[in-house]
Amino acid sequence: MPSPTNPPSAVAERTRSDQPAGRSGVLLGTGCYLLWGLFPLFWPLLAPAGPVEVLAHRLLWTLALMLVVATVLGRWRVLRRLPARGWGMVAISAVLITINWGVYIYAVNSGHVVEGALGYFINPLVSIVLGVVVLRERLRRPQLLALVIAAVAVLVLALDYGRVPVIALSLAGSFGLYGLLKKTVPLDPASSLTAESLVIGPLAVAYLVWLGTTGAGTFTTEGAGHVLLLAATGPITAVPLLLFGAAAKRVPLVTLGMLQYLTPVLQFVLGVFVNHEPMPVSRWLGFGLVWTALVVFTAGTYLRRPRRDTTLPTAGGDATGAER
Repeated sequence: MPSPTNPPSAVAERTRSDQPAGRSGVLLGTGCYLLWGLFPLFWPLLAPAGPVEVLAHRLLWTLALMLVVATVLGRWRVLRRLPARGWGMVAISAVLITINWGVYIYAVNSGHVVEGALGYFINPLVSIVLGVVVLRERLRRPQLLALVIAAVAVLVLALDYGRVPVIALSLAGSFGLYGLLKKTVPLDPASSLTAESLVIGPLAVAYLVWLGTTGAGTFTTEGAGHVLLLAATGPITAVPLLLFGAAAKRVPLVTLGMLQYLTPVLQFVLGVFVNHEPMPVSRWLGFGLVWTALVVFTAGTYLRRPRRDTTLPTAGGDATGAER
């Protein structure tokens, strides 16, 4: 029943105004996760640049773009107020996200798109482990069951590959730790990415200068198109982040959480049906176990969530998945 301070007309008006915001939020979130899912199509275009050079350019051009964004949005005051401990956490975060980006670029350019997708499929499960080990959180039965199934899946895939799926575990582990550290730094996504770029960007610049002086770089040797593609790594990184930030303010947590699986699903489809990576029966079995674990995890998480817990934090909240 509407309260005296919220007459029926006001409630109806607010409901109508919330609906367009919800629809636009779903579209923004879908766009964000689809862009991340299409990354396997972009990184090979940067050949003949190697993975490390591509990573360095991604860091450089992301830094350049975020300097502009931070200036336009007035984020410098926030960064100046960040204490030394906060900058220390930012530095560790920057190293972790650099590892994540570098491993993924290597995975795509070396024909391991499917294994990269596996990393982002199991990332939520790695986050559970970190929550238990680091934050002393309790496991509910569905979460424990999901972890057991995921452990069996990793074992099956290790037997299939003939090795531990290092790429997948590196992606999931680095991004899981990155998300954990993000909870300790009180910065919005734009300020956070700017701070991380300020920390790691100068190293990328130094590396690219060294490549240029030794003649090992490709920036000036492959034509204008190659230059533009390398420079595009900045917007390619930042645009999905900004879409995510806008979506996070408009849609419920459950909706955004379900949308996140668009990225590894699309990456998996590209790896199997576009790159034609091998998928023997044993590998299908391993992925099937991973998907089963995710269904158990998702159902156990969202079915027990209180109904009122349906909105994401505002810009100061965690940007999980936002800087891939």
